[in-house]
Amino acid sequence: MQTAVARFLKYLQVERNASDLTIKSYREDLEALLEYLTDVEGAPPAPGEIGTVELRGYVAALHEAGYAKTTIARRLASLRSFFRFGQREGWTKSNPAKPLRNPRKARSLPHFLSSEEIERLLAAPPTDEPLGLRDRAILEVLYSAGLRVSELAGLNDGDLDLAGGVLRVRGKGKRERVSPVGSFATRALQNWLDVRKLSSREAAGAHAPVFVNRFGRRLTTRSIGRLLEKYLKQTGLDQRTTPHTLRHSFATHLLDRGADIRSVQELLGHKSLVTTQIYTHVSTAGLRAVYERAHPRAS
Repeated sequence: MQTAVARFLKYLQVERNASDLTIKSYREDLEALLEYLTDVEGAPPAPGEIGTVELRGYVAALHEAGYAKTTIARRLASLRSFFRFGQREGWTKSNPAKPLRNPRKARSLPHFLSSEEIERLLAAPPTDEPLGLRDRAILEVLYSAGLRVSELAGLNDGDLDLAGGVLRVRGKGKRERVSPVGSFATRALQNWLDVRKLSSREAAGAHAPVFVNRFGRRLTTRSIGRLLEKYLKQTGLDQRTTPHTLRHSFATHLLDRGADIRSVQELLGHKSLVTTQIYTHVSTAGLRAVYERAHPRAS
């Protein structure tokens, strides 16, 4: 087993050009398996003698020892790579780690702001200077349309229909969708566009970037993150808040106020409803209100 592990690590170094840290992780993962099997069998096993049953026992031992699901998943990935190498080398006919499933990761609930906190944040940018008008429009649109920060940064003039109150958004996988935008955001956008100045390299017209920096060039996602950080400090709001938090807040507030989950899925541009369903776990106020209105014995 030690010889097979050594050959595998050499393969990672020479043929895969793996980093020292990656090789160290693989070594530790394989040494942990070897230690477990030696304790169970009483002697180090030959790599070709290790089957799926033995590996299931190893994974069960990791769970019992309280290892994090991410750690167990990483160790399983190391084992799959190791036995795949063994198939190439000919010391095993099959990959015994392949049938083993990774543990399901617990999905953390998204952080979001309350309606009152959103109001404080949106009121923070000054409206007596161009960049303040820009920042107000950015925050209003992120929350009003529930956009990803990359979608916001990619908006062009041709994507805006302010009279109709909609935006054309290019989302993940180059999928396009039409996003409604409210009157507050529409007004903030128009105020910004009235004072915006493009650089000479940013052509006016349909392809002109909606949001630009002080030099008239398209604003980056990182710059949008930095301007949000500035207003979080000013308002004393949770520093964990990111541009994506406004998207989470958008979805949660819609569900709290009775929007159906399919509609929210469409508005967010989620391909799968499963992705949207996480918001149902944090949107209990609306569900309680519906229950109290509808159930004959709720009160």
